[in-house]
Amino acid sequence: MKKITDKNIEDFKRYLQDEERAAATIEKYIRDILAFCVWLGGKGIDKSVVLAYKEYLIEKYAPASVNSILSSLNSFFAFMGWHDCHVKTLKIQKQIFAKSEKELTKAEYERLLNAAQSKGNERLYLLMQTICSTGIRVSELRFITVEAVMKENATIRCKGKMRIIILPRQLCIALKKYIRRQNIKSGSVFVSKNGKPLDRSNIWRMLKALCVSAGVSKDKVFPHNFRHLFARTFYSLQKDVVRLADILGHSSINTTRVYTMESGAKHRRQIQKLGLLRC
Repeated sequence: MKKITDKNIEDFKRYLQDEERAAATIEKYIRDILAFCVWLGGKGIDKSVVLAYKEYLIEKYAPASVNSILSSLNSFFAFMGWHDCHVKTLKIQKQIFAKSEKELTKAEYERLLNAAQSKGNERLYLLMQTICSTGIRVSELRFITVEAVMKENATIRCKGKMRIIILPRQLCIALKKYIRRQNIKSGSVFVSKNGKPLDRSNIWRMLKALCVSAGVSKDKVFPHNFRHLFARTFYSLQKDVVRLADILGHSSINTTRVYTMESGAKHRRQIQKLGLLRC
């Protein structure tokens, strides 16, 4: 039986770094492999052991999470040349409708902005609007710099790709005032007390603290949902999924389609307007 060693994991991590994978992706892959090692308890592995782990994951996690973990393991097995350990991911039926209980509405977004304003948290107030009005990822927030605000566009570098994001003029006016008040001379606009760009955990913590006063479910309040709101709003007005894919930085339109799914309730209203029933 094959055994996973610390050196195997370290070599795989270096390989991912050489492949210029995102830091968050590398961290996720290594975390999944380490969790598998804990489950193994020092035992060796073969196809039957990996299949047993797959069954364990199915009982514990949602299908999408199971596939994500299996993808990490399969990548590691491929790197090691252990092709006989590769397992198939679960087949998941394509989701047709967005889950309304997870979907942040524009009204809820407005309440979050009001809550940040009432608490005097200008940084968070502007941060939410920056993500929501541009559709950038939270990891791309560091590219919103003083220089970008002055040019009214930002150059985003992510996953080996580069794209230009237009910053709305009204946003730039507000950010320029904030920059002057905070005496930020250059670099990232949204920084911590020590001057470093805010990381994902800082932003999550600040957002969750707003939920109660804003009257918005914590399940809906996370940075990526602002990106979703931007995508849904843009698509509802422009109906141009190809242009939206370019703005969001997607390589595949299929990825973008997830952002444009309508809720089941909205689809029901559309079906009822067809006028094809006489009963």
